[in-house]
Amino acid sequence: MSILTVDIQRATEGDQLPEDEQLQRWAETAWRQDHDSEVTLRLVDEEESRELNHQYRGKDRPTNVLSFPFEAPAGITMSLAGDLVICAPVVAREAKEQGKSLQAHWAHMVVHGMLHLQGYDHIGDSEADLMEALEIRLLGQFGISNPYETEESEPNS
Repeated sequence: MSILTVDIQRATEGDQLPEDEQLQRWAETAWRQDHDSEVTLRLVDEEESRELNHQYRGKDRPTNVLSFPFEAPAGITMSLAGDLVICAPVVAREAKEQGKSLQAHWAHMVVHGMLHLQGYDHIGDSEADLMEALEIRLLGQFGISNPYETEESEPNS
């Protein structure tokens, strides 16, 4: 069993942010590698998220999660997975808009970002299907339902 060290940085405040233990547990659950590693998980406000999203993705708006995989220089071996930057206000807004619990959406963003750090992506349909299926399975371990189901697809009661 590999060990994942999660360094949590809180660059924003709020009374509805997940506890460190929750963030650690979600990140560890999504760690699919057979070697020890370390990840920095930074919780930010909209301004920092927008700046990073603009600088690295060319999009001048805040986003829910940004993943920055670590790429060691040739010949250097380091046990760093990379950095995750999660925008607390965007996560809160999306959870409300999508009718999801805030905790479930936080878990999804951590799992989603951790999978990106490990090379998973959702650019093509087959990649998206694989990544989404894995997210659904991992979130299910916490009793969290499929985050990709919409309210319209649920049966009426």
